[in-house]
Amino acid sequence: MFKKNLFKKTPLEMYAPVNGQIIPIEEVPDPVFNQKMMGEGIAIMPSNGGIHAPVEGTIIQVAPTMHAVGILAKDGTEILIHIGLETVALKGEGFTVRVKEGDKVSMGQLLIEVDWDYISTHASSTVTPIIITNSHDGSKQFTFTEEKEGIQGQTVIMTASGK
Repeated sequence: MFKKNLFKKTPLEMYAPVNGQIIPIEEVPDPVFNQKMMGEGIAIMPSNGGIHAPVEGTIIQVAPTMHAVGILAKDGTEILIHIGLETVALKGEGFTVRVKEGDKVSMGQLLIEVDWDYISTHASSTVTPIIITNSHDGSKQFTFTEEKEGIQGQTVIMTASGK
């Protein structure tokens, strides 16, 4: 009567958190990211706009230096958005955080306003990795978009499916 596939979990689609050029994680000029030490992911070279929630979930981390935010999606996927490279050294300059740990967020909600001019002048790069920090547990399979340009809230950049 019921088909087994009705009980399969729907894959989690993660949308571009910011407008910009999509690049494979392997091309991020930082070994922590390009060697996937923190997990699977993808990156965006931002063109404009703030950082928005790529999924519905809960904020589980806001870096004290405001350069990164962690989100726990409803399916248990942990997503880290790391704004720029070597931005921890900016000590919060260029970032205005609009959420706090424990906040429930909806997909597309503004998380952090970013002064891209300041970041591009004072950090090594504006490239923004989007990392699945619990991808090493092997419970999910990840697929990445073939798109080259991401539109915040519209372009699906990554999908997580149960194995």
